[in-house]
Amino acid sequence: MQAEQKTTSNESLPGPGEVSGSLHRWLTWLESFIDRKHWPSLRILFTGNLLLPILFLGLSLTVSLGAVLFLIGETGGRSSLQVVLLLGVAFALFSLVLVLIRLRSQLLRPLSSLEQTVNQVCQGEPVSSKKPFEPSGVLSGMARDIDSLSEELTDIYEDMEVRVARQTLRLAQKTTNLRVLYDVAAGINQSENLDELLLEYMGIFKRMVNARSATVHLVLPDDKVRQVGCIDLDGRLYNEQQLLPIKLCQCGITLSPGDILCNQNPKLCTQRNGRRMFGADEVERVSVPMWYHGDVLGFYHLYVDRPGIYDGREDVLDILNTIGSHLGMAVAKQRSDSEARRLSIVEERTSLAHELHDSLAQTLASLRFQVRMLEETLQNESVSMTAEQEARRIHNGLDEAHDELRELINSFRAPMDQRGLIPALGKLVERFNQETSIHAFFQPDCLKTDLDTTQEMQALRIVQESLANIRKHANAHTVRVLLRCRSPGQYLILVEDDGVGFEGAAPKGNPGEHIGLSIMEERARRVDGELSIESEPGEGTRVELVIRSAK
Repeated sequence: MQAEQKTTSNESLPGPGEVSGSLHRWLTWLESFIDRKHWPSLRILFTGNLLLPILFLGLSLTVSLGAVLFLIGETGGRSSLQVVLLLGVAFALFSLVLVLIRLRSQLLRPLSSLEQTVNQVCQGEPVSSKKPFEPSGVLSGMARDIDSLSEELTDIYEDMEVRVARQTLRLAQKTTNLRVLYDVAAGINQSENLDELLLEYMGIFKRMVNARSATVHLVLPDDKVRQVGCIDLDGRLYNEQQLLPIKLCQCGITLSPGDILCNQNPKLCTQRNGRRMFGADEVERVSVPMWYHGDVLGFYHLYVDRPGIYDGREDVLDILNTIGSHLGMAVAKQRSDSEARRLSIVEERTSLAHELHDSLAQTLASLRFQVRMLEETLQNESVSMTAEQEARRIHNGLDEAHDELRELINSFRAPMDQRGLIPALGKLVERFNQETSIHAFFQPDCLKTDLDTTQEMQALRIVQESLANIRKHANAHTVRVLLRCRSPGQYLILVEDDGVGFEGAAPKGNPGEHIGLSIMEERARRVDGELSIESEPGEGTRVELVIRSAK
């Protein structure tokens, strides 16, 4: 009987190969199962020193269940005690499994998710609002607190990014503004042409505020306003000469290509003026004054889209006003330099007039007195008529030389008209009319010139010498002085008469007789001008001076 039982038991036991294969498959499944789903929970239990007690408890219950089953199988009976013991062990094992499942779902999984969330926050990556930490189990309250904290951190990070971006932009703007200020300071000391400097910074201002168009004006010493230039809607730059003649709008204001703001109906103004105009609800005008010692020497007008730069752009307004004050200094410096040059020329001319009066004028006066004494002596003595005629001719020549010298001294003492060449030429022609019986008139073809002080002075002296030659030699009845603007920066000055004229080209360089013509040519060369003299017998004389602005 025992031999049969042993034989049966040996036949029911698996072989060593089968046990090894089953164990390998079970370990492989266990490893994949743990890696996929339960490793975070096991790691938490292991960290909390709970894994081994739970394993021992489960193993003990399993062994107990196996022992009870084995005991029932050996005895072949099922007593009430054995049944109770079996049910108790099975219930305990089931309770353990249920506790593990609840522990995992209500504590271990939320705790693992909480750990991941906290690690993510600590690494500077707040939880996305699209995937918040789900509150569950006993950690639901803490989960809500973590979500709230994560949202606050997200807001802080976003606000920080916005602040950093804003500060970076502000620093970049300040760097650009400092560079512009440096360029302005350098331009004030280095620029020789004020108009070019103002036009250059008009473009800089337009780019700084992203304006649609811009204009620049200067306030003249007589409180008149001069428009230096503008930039239109297409970005084209116009200087003063290109703007002439300036149109007037229907409302009576000047309308250059850069003026796009309309106080009336913009659609109607667009149709009438042939270019687009904007209303006050679309575009606002930003004024940048050029101050110097409390005086406005000029201003820029920048036309920007609404809402403009007056709302929250105080830094831009500050830099614009600062640059405007620097440009005001540049305007004041240029005017001061021009006035200093003018005063220097006046002082030099006055000094020369004094020297002529104290030297040559006194000598001529003495010679006139001596010739008069000679005439009286010749009248008292019996001399030939030829000697008396020669003495009278010498006396007349000295009188003429004395008159010319006095006129020269007066012209040296007479300063250049502060308003420019055109008023000075008008005064010169008016005085010529008063001093002679010749009818002279002045025809200016342009409102103003941009010649510098030296060019204006030399041009005035050439016209003055031409009128003096007409008075002495032309025997003319009518004289015309014409000033014409040929192109931007180029001017033609014409002096013509209907006198006797002369034959051939104007003589040059003949000392004594034609020194006036040589001086006129020398004056023209000093300012890079071109002087031409044309004449025909009985057809009068025509003197032309072409001069280009040095500005």
